[in-house]
Amino acid sequence: MEIACLDLEGVLVPEIWIEFAEKTGIEALRATTRDIPDYDELMQQRLRLLDEHGLTLPQIQEVIATLKPLDGAADFVDWLRERFQVVILSDTFYEFSQPLMRQLGFPTLFCHRLEADDNGRVVNYHLRQKDPKRQSVKAFHSLNYRCIAAGDSYNDTTMLSEADAGILFKAPDNVIAEFPQFPAVHSYADLKAEFRKASLRTV
Repeated sequence: MEIACLDLEGVLVPEIWIEFAEKTGIEALRATTRDIPDYDELMQQRLRLLDEHGLTLPQIQEVIATLKPLDGAADFVDWLRERFQVVILSDTFYEFSQPLMRQLGFPTLFCHRLEADDNGRVVNYHLRQKDPKRQSVKAFHSLNYRCIAAGDSYNDTTMLSEADAGILFKAPDNVIAEFPQFPAVHSYADLKAEFRKASLRTV
């Protein structure tokens, strides 16, 4: 039995924080795990910026409601689901994901939660667990599943290493250069080919 484990932002949907940065004009909100590998450092920076500018969770959700999956992403997920069990392993938040997951047909999503006060101010974030993507793959292995994983950022690399096969998809040059052990592709057609190559079955 094989599970396809996919990152969400940058692989299937736009980077939510970059889109929100475009909307607000706050350049520092463009930072992602492609830029800052330490996720807590990144999130503390985001929370501080939201607080400084008086921005709320409903304002972020308004921007997310206008977004669409990347071109070809929904078809790729449909293709995968016919051939693998599919799980999205993401460092996004359930409070962000609903509009985009609906457009992808609601595949299973493991991610985190945000905490907001009564005024919608984001006051904290809660990780499901430390290094959650790698831990999820380890858990699937304990259930005797074989895992093929794809992601684009530093926070995906432990998942790719833990998986039976890891693939970089639309990753920036710095990540590709630091992790040459993973094949790097930039189109869904090539990503399909890598999943076919990694599978023990004819898919």
